[in-house]
Amino acid sequence: MFSFAQKLSPAGAARVAKLFLSSRSGSMLPAMLILTVPLLIGVGLSVDYTQAVTTRSNMQNALDAAVIGITTLPTTTTLTDRQTALQQVYAANAGQGTATLTSVTVDSFGTATFAATASYPMPTEFMQIARVNSVQVGVASTVRKTPALVQATFKVAKVSGYWAKTMTLYGTQFGSTVSKPLMTISYTYNGYGDPKGYGTTTVNTVNGSTSTTVQKQACTTGTLKNLQKSVPSGTTIQTDNYGTSYYCVDTYYPANGAGAVIDVSQMDQLYLQMSVPSGNPTVLKSNDPNTSNRLYIGTSATNMPEVATGQKVDIFTAVPCGTTGYQAWEDGGNAVPAPVSNADFFYTVVGKCDYNQRPSETVLTQ
Repeated sequence: MFSFAQKLSPAGAARVAKLFLSSRSGSMLPAMLILTVPLLIGVGLSVDYTQAVTTRSNMQNALDAAVIGITTLPTTTTLTDRQTALQQVYAANAGQGTATLTSVTVDSFGTATFAATASYPMPTEFMQIARVNSVQVGVASTVRKTPALVQATFKVAKVSGYWAKTMTLYGTQFGSTVSKPLMTISYTYNGYGDPKGYGTTTVNTVNGSTSTTVQKQACTTGTLKNLQKSVPSGTTIQTDNYGTSYYCVDTYYPANGAGAVIDVSQMDQLYLQMSVPSGNPTVLKSNDPNTSNRLYIGTSATNMPEVATGQKVDIFTAVPCGTTGYQAWEDGGNAVPAPVSNADFFYTVVGKCDYNQRPSETVLTQ
């Protein structure tokens, strides 16, 4: 009898047990089964419990993935649409039962918290002997999404050198694989013959095929006496390490503009590219470990450490939130590593951080 029962499925064994228990033929089997029912129930509890633990683990993984998934939706997404997306991602990750979005909060600083639960009435096998047809399995998940860069404002500080060069900010939108230019900073040497080389730098924002000038910095060199005759009011004449006197005039468009204000809230990736046709190499990229060491990033005009060789720079973290960051490039005229004083391309960048769709800012808290 026992060898026969062992070949049955759990559901089949339960049916046979019920059949024997309901028999009134006088056989000793019902009595024997009465003695074995507690053993079967014990075994059934163990088997069904193991199944419940496995189901719960799978549900937890699916719910975690689903909650993280909905944090990448735009801020304008309604709760109903988030709930629909949550269930879709949950099911796609083999989650059983129903996932429910319980709360979404975004504070004034842009920190967001998402919470969700999932429940599933798991059918039992052996426990049906004890008339327990299902057990409720439930899980919960909470994630916190920290503020991330949504806007960056670039402003030229000082550019010099005999070589023409252009720095471009490239961005890749969510769901896209193509990087597009968002801003350019182009420099042209004016040919005055001074040792350091000063020229004109133009900052443009780029929107598709439209390029708009937002800042122009024109530098003039000469003898101190001549410069004093032509220097505009409010502009300071400077003297560099080579003894060259010069002044630079910044013009903003519009006149009260802040520089190149770039919306990066819809960008999944950002990188900077410095193109120097006369340099070696001619193209430097912040996300290229072979050339990123020509970029300097710091907290002041004099405190700008050089990026370590072999690293990729994440522009989202390289731009500070709410404060001014300082960056510079060595365009290729000097070997690196080298002090930041050897760099030729200086600018500042101020970041604005808020709720952002980027998944890397999301952390599971439960």
